[in-house]
Amino acid sequence: MGHSDQRFDVNLSILFTELPLLERPAAAAAAGFTAVELWWPWIETPAPAQAELDALKKALDDAGTQLVGLNFYAGRLPGPDRGALSLPGEESDRFRANIGVAADFAASVGCKALNALYGNRVEGVDPAAQDELALENLVLAARAADRIGATLLIETLNATESPLYPLVSAPAGVEVVDRVNEATGLGNAAFLLDLYHLSMNGEDLSQVIKAYAAKTGHVQIADNPGRGAPGTGSLPLEGLLDELAEAGYDGWVGLEYKPSDRTGAESFAWLAAEHRPAR
Repeated sequence: MGHSDQRFDVNLSILFTELPLLERPAAAAAAGFTAVELWWPWIETPAPAQAELDALKKALDDAGTQLVGLNFYAGRLPGPDRGALSLPGEESDRFRANIGVAADFAASVGCKALNALYGNRVEGVDPAAQDELALENLVLAARAADRIGATLLIETLNATESPLYPLVSAPAGVEVVDRVNEATGLGNAAFLLDLYHLSMNGEDLSQVIKAYAAKTGHVQIADNPGRGAPGTGSLPLEGLLDELAEAGYDGWVGLEYKPSDRTGAESFAWLAAEHRPAR
């Protein structure tokens, strides 16, 4: 599997996690990949010390890997949290404190996509109030992304694994994208189309691709069931990636699946070596 018009990157927050963060870029490079993505790596803090940011930049540079996607602060992920930007109080403040830090770090490594996880519904809080707060924070994030020439990504998750997350369909995610672009006039918000999450929600993936490829800024894949590498489940990922290419999507495809093994040999066996380097 793998086609000349597709560009794959490895998510270092789900793959190679047996290694310390600073060793993962080199591991990805050893497996043949030159592009990587990350969730927010410093789970506990929205604003790590400059030395920590510098160390990650050095690790990426030394390995010859390009960071192509980065999450804004999203709370405990992996863990119970699914973003912070729609949560009133301290978590929203933490998200805001992170916006400039994440954007500046992305700029320092040439990363052009910043993913903002929406956050779970909070018991006893009016969903409309959460959506209003979300839009305010997403507008701030979109402006910060624009300042560094980057895209703001908005992601749909799945209701089975994230029952309190409100964006669990492609239309719901795209609606927020449209709302942000309307509010900012910048046009730099885009949909993060995750084929695994959408399939978990039972959506017609071919239909989603046709409808929203033009509004898609990043793609992530994992097989279903199991969230493993392509070929471990029953999703026709090769065909779906072809459909994305045919629909005009030429961006990154992030490998955001659970590893098959520790060395990467099995985890990436499905993807021919010549399709791993960024092109």
